[in-house]
Amino acid sequence: MTVKLTVRETAVFAMLGAVMYVSKIIMEFAPNIHLLGVFTIAYTVVYRQKALYPIYIYVILNGLFSGFAAWWIPYLYLWTVLWGIVMLLPQKMPKKIRPLVYMSACAVHGFLFGTLYAPVQAILYGLSLQGTISWIIAGLPWDFLHGVSNFFCGILIVPIITVLKIAEKNTEQS
Repeated sequence: MTVKLTVRETAVFAMLGAVMYVSKIIMEFAPNIHLLGVFTIAYTVVYRQKALYPIYIYVILNGLFSGFAAWWIPYLYLWTVLWGIVMLLPQKMPKKIRPLVYMSACAVHGFLFGTLYAPVQAILYGLSLQGTISWIIAGLPWDFLHGVSNFFCGILIVPIITVLKIAEKNTEQS
């Protein structure tokens, strides 16, 4: 299925991808605390399939500015996993539970980040199953921090969704 973009969407998605990248740079002082999951979820709720454009613009920018090295390869699928989880969520959830569902999805992605990252590490560095499991266990404290911070940063998801929907509505009316 081909998803065609308008010129406006191309510009908007480029800016949204850049916002993801800049937010990551700003938050680098705090390891594993960032807004990438927040933006991935918000963009997916608002733009559905087209959310992959800003997500992958972020991934490409990350590679361009930080190097297309081994650490970058898992980024080709890590954010798609979160995108896929959000795509599977019901679009018409009761307003009262939306924030908690989105915050929880964001947290789960953070808790599982090292485990999701591990297959590429195993392949690239020739890790056995035992080595891969050891690698995952060694990263659990960082994954815990990642999951907890994703949960609390997730409080921004619904406000960002609201702002994006208002912006989309206003551009449709112009």
